[in-house]
Amino acid sequence: MDTVDVVVVGAGPTGLMLACELALGGVTVQVLEERASAPNITRAFAVHARTLELLDARGMAEDLVPRGVQVYEIAPPGGKAMDLRELPGRYAMLLIVPQSGTEQVLEARAGELGVPIVRGAEVVALTKDGDGVTVQTAGGETIRAKYVVGCDGAHSTVRNLVGIDFAGKQYETHILLADVALSRAPSDTLTGVTNERGVVLMIPFGDGWFRAIAWDRLREQEPLTEPVTLDEIRASFTRVAGEDFGMTEMRWSSRFLSERRQARHYRSGRVFIAGDAAHVHSPLGGQGMNTGIGDAMNLGWKLAAAVNGSAPGSLLDSYEAERHPVGAMVLRTTDAFNQVVLGRSKVQRIARTIVIGTLTRVPKTRRLMREFLSGIGIAYPHKRGDNPLVGRRMPDVDCNGTRVYELLRQGKFVLITASPVDIVRDDIVHVVGVHPELPGAVLVRPDSYVAWAEDRVPTVAEIVAALDNWTHQK
Repeated sequence: MDTVDVVVVGAGPTGLMLACELALGGVTVQVLEERASAPNITRAFAVHARTLELLDARGMAEDLVPRGVQVYEIAPPGGKAMDLRELPGRYAMLLIVPQSGTEQVLEARAGELGVPIVRGAEVVALTKDGDGVTVQTAGGETIRAKYVVGCDGAHSTVRNLVGIDFAGKQYETHILLADVALSRAPSDTLTGVTNERGVVLMIPFGDGWFRAIAWDRLREQEPLTEPVTLDEIRASFTRVAGEDFGMTEMRWSSRFLSERRQARHYRSGRVFIAGDAAHVHSPLGGQGMNTGIGDAMNLGWKLAAAVNGSAPGSLLDSYEAERHPVGAMVLRTTDAFNQVVLGRSKVQRIARTIVIGTLTRVPKTRRLMREFLSGIGIAYPHKRGDNPLVGRRMPDVDCNGTRVYELLRQGKFVLITASPVDIVRDDIVHVVGVHPELPGAVLVRPDSYVAWAEDRVPTVAEIVAALDNWTHQK
């Protein structure tokens, strides 16, 4: 029987990101992936600004950005274009890159950290007890772990084995997806058309191929098992947009039925779920992979602390407490987008024009939409009396020539104080610097959210007390 600290089931972006976080935290981890080989084409393609920041906090953003197309303006159907350059931070944009490109960057980092990825390993059973979890695969292998995390997608075996309810519904509208080559590529980076006949989008990957997406009223009830042909995707674009952009070749296609579901809980004892195993929703807004990577960043350092014996008792509970509301918010918002954009009736079409047009023209709501879509606005609850920074994304300020997100690459807490404080602990990176946008002291969590802040420079005892809320020295 193999023995590791954590088994991660699923080698998609969520599972790979989580495995990297665990390995960075010094725990042994094994990734089990049902697929025998890594696919070169997958559905997700949008990497938002906050996800790029999270990857930057681990030194991977600069590897990913050259693989994609940088988009600086997005326009919802019937709405005013939103300028993503107005977002705060280093990555004020949307990066269009195939999911396979993101997986390649994450898998390369997992390899550097010594994470074994076992492919063709289908999990068929798991047994929990007070000390750990025993996992069995279809090939007869048995693995013993302290914790198991299911990152194995919408039809998660792990979630089903531990009996976590996955509540929600299926959408009625089938979506056509295809990767195509074009002889008349559109001049705009992102091209979309919405009308009573449906919705179509054309998105460049930067390698000569484009992702064609169509919600076609005439084809939305075709059987999911029926292959999508080049002629069908051409016809859908011509019907909705009056143009097929000269589609000449198709390398991949799928008929997709999206769902709106969320797990009741993200934890069952020593078993956790993350990514699509915990939440699935309309693809509008490109939130799925980004939300999953956010789950992984939140859970990874906490689970590593639990394995290492440095986690306060409530730390693992904070994963669900923080990430379940984020998943619920994404479901609510994408469902609203889905109803407005894909509404069939004349009333819904009028509402689409009025609602989206209004929202994107009012400065405050336009900013809130930017922050939601990009993930920059995601924040976690804080207690009454806490500094307003607590629970929010940490700005990437300069600390004596080094950015905060560079300091985070060790996977430790980062303590920033306006003047020297005599504290030495191996679980923090301490820097001194005065920043106009920061108070006297800020403690940043390994996942780049603010854990604690004080307007004045605190005493050593106050800093230790703040740290002890999140981590205990071994």
